[in-house]
Amino acid sequence: MSEEENEDYSANSIQVLEGLEAVRKRPAMYIGDVGVRGLHHLVYEVVDNSIDEALAGHCDTIEVFINEGNSITVIDNGRGIPVAMHEKEGRSALEVVMTVLHAGGKFDKDSYKVSGGLHGVGVSCVNALSTDLKATVYRDGKVYEQNYQKGKPVADVKEVGTSDKRGTTVTFTPDASIFEIVDYNYETLASRLRELSFLNKGIKLTITDLRTTDEDGNHNKNEFLSQGGLKEFVLFLDESREQIIEDVIYMDGERNGIPVEVSMVYNNSYSENIHSYVNNINTHEGGTHLSGFRQGLTRTLKKYADDSGMLSKLKFDIAGDDFREGLTAVISVKVQEPQFEGQTKTKLGNREVTASVSQAVGAMLEAYLEEHPKDARMIVQKVILAAQARHAARKARELVQRKNVLSGGGLPGKLADCSERNPELCEIYLVEGDSAGGTAKQGRDRNFQAIMPLRGKILNVEKAMAHKIFENEEIKNIYTALGVRVGTEEDERALNITGLRYHKVIIMCDADVDGSHIETLILTFFFRYMRDLIDKGYIYIATPPLYLVKKGSSAKYCWNDAERDAVIQELKKGGSESSVKIQRYKGLGEMNAEQLWETTMDPSYRTLRQITIDSAASADHTFSMLMGDDVPPRREFIEKNAVYANIDV
Repeated sequence: MSEEENEDYSANSIQVLEGLEAVRKRPAMYIGDVGVRGLHHLVYEVVDNSIDEALAGHCDTIEVFINEGNSITVIDNGRGIPVAMHEKEGRSALEVVMTVLHAGGKFDKDSYKVSGGLHGVGVSCVNALSTDLKATVYRDGKVYEQNYQKGKPVADVKEVGTSDKRGTTVTFTPDASIFEIVDYNYETLASRLRELSFLNKGIKLTITDLRTTDEDGNHNKNEFLSQGGLKEFVLFLDESREQIIEDVIYMDGERNGIPVEVSMVYNNSYSENIHSYVNNINTHEGGTHLSGFRQGLTRTLKKYADDSGMLSKLKFDIAGDDFREGLTAVISVKVQEPQFEGQTKTKLGNREVTASVSQAVGAMLEAYLEEHPKDARMIVQKVILAAQARHAARKARELVQRKNVLSGGGLPGKLADCSERNPELCEIYLVEGDSAGGTAKQGRDRNFQAIMPLRGKILNVEKAMAHKIFENEEIKNIYTALGVRVGTEEDERALNITGLRYHKVIIMCDADVDGSHIETLILTFFFRYMRDLIDKGYIYIATPPLYLVKKGSSAKYCWNDAERDAVIQELKKGGSESSVKIQRYKGLGEMNAEQLWETTMDPSYRTLRQITIDSAASADHTFSMLMGDDVPPRREFIEKNAVYANIDV
């Protein structure tokens, strides 16, 4: 690396905005929460630093290791964090970056033009929330090292050797006294690295799990490298869907000084799947870049459709939604100083971005439609069908919503409501089958628990047109029971949850293959049509026990095979094995009301799994694969992940 490059990113590039305060006392303020999501966020913060080096053109390989004991190592081949003395702070720049909040090269425009880290709190927060952290820097032919405990340096930065390598290695152990769980999920981390590889083409990201080995002694490992960027990303997302156009519509360029990359494809589904990113951050609340995309798309397609004369026989207007049905798209912009708003700070607010994206999308689409007249006609035909279906869906939806405001509230007859009226205190169980629903009604606390039995498997919304969804009896009952409405003047697909009657919606199904299928069908429905409820943390899955292990008057419930085996061993002590009896619960109906209450519905004892979305793109891919028409990838997924595969023999 040249002297000039080193001067651009030197100790004095690190600007300090304020000291590291209160991170250990109020960690959720900095990383979102101290649950599973916050734990994994630590890794993303360290990886983001390496990605920033890659965005600046100084790094092309990033390696992540999950070590035994759930410590994490992140290695990059960037320039290495500066180690010289920081003039203002009077200590090594490495120590400043690792121990001072809002300190980092990303505040210096000469060091990083754009940056993935939002507020520069990243790596110092990771340090503060780790029992120990070790930073090793390879820079200028030398190796430097510093160790920290709970964010505080154990000793000064020291030179420990020479090397022709360059880059930064960070190893940290999350503090088990702060995090509710410290067990890293390999798939969650791999999913984020895959996403980053698509968003940053040409960068190799690897993840290796050193905690386990297979029969051949190999560790679980994935390598992600995308040369096609977003073009490959939309094909990955649409892997299980059938495309209706021949190629991916794609552009990568700069508009008004803002780098814009857009990739899109039309398929034969009925849902809109648009994923937007700013500086690699998933902006799931959208923002000005998404508005720009929609404007450019609608304006260009509407003009083409009008000019083609294909709309002449349509008896009603086409809406913006119609142009996006069956569309999978990824929008990625790089903004030097992003302004974020919205409840979770994932909505882009920079107004100048709208015009840049709108112009870029318009130019890209105009060129594609002109060069691919056959595809252009297919898209317009899809738009016309979407408009007709929307018109039918509106009628079906209005019917549901008229029913909802009938005298007496129009609540479904099968709903056993609770007496409490404050939604924050109320919960509703969506229960598989009338039989289990009856047991749940007997076992519940009727003050705050409502029960809604669902008959059989609800409609697979992944393969259904919108009006069919609103005509489906079980789905109509869910809408009506929850008290939500669909459609506004601006957006006919928008969900209005101001009338939501419960802040806990709990899916309770049998612990078998059929139960898992019904669970997935319901989750697909919520993901596609009531996503706001997931984002607000209102959707849960109940976890009924799998076994009851008895010996004499002793009885214990078990939720997995390992628990069952441990309880059997415990009860066998001082007695014969034959006196231990094991009852396997295949369905909720096999438990009486008292058992269902004490294991699955009693708030003081039950375990609820809250549904969260770490990556909307990965969730989109998984639901389309599980609920779509393509059988082989679904079979492969089930064989790899099924917990209940050995039950229904």
